[in-house]
Amino acid sequence: MPDISAFDIRDDRAKGLLEAYEGGEVTGRIAYFVLDAEPAALVAVHTVVEAEHEGKGIAGSLVREFYRIAAGEGVPVVPLCPYAAAWAERHPEEAPAAPAGLVEEAKRQLKAEPHLW
Repeated sequence: MPDISAFDIRDDRAKGLLEAYEGGEVTGRIAYFVLDAEPAALVAVHTVVEAEHEGKGIAGSLVREFYRIAAGEGVPVVPLCPYAAAWAERHPEEAPAAPAGLVEEAKRQLKAEPHLW
């Protein structure tokens, strides 16, 4: 497991960004939105790590924290982002699958409102 003490992860819900900072600069992020459905869900749309910071475990730490935040809020995660989806498949104990209906609703909402990411 990477040393996550080397970077700080901050959630900016208003902007829909979960960002990793190292030395005061953003090194990676997950763009997401809160699904407007019942039940609500956090929807990961895109994960990116700056090229010079790749290989440090930042993307995995971001996704892990995203799932931790969702669990704390009692809502599922819908990983539309390919990286987040692949991470979830590798870590089923930390990343419970979202109900299929929520996945479809998240795709519908993103298609209807592409500005969400």
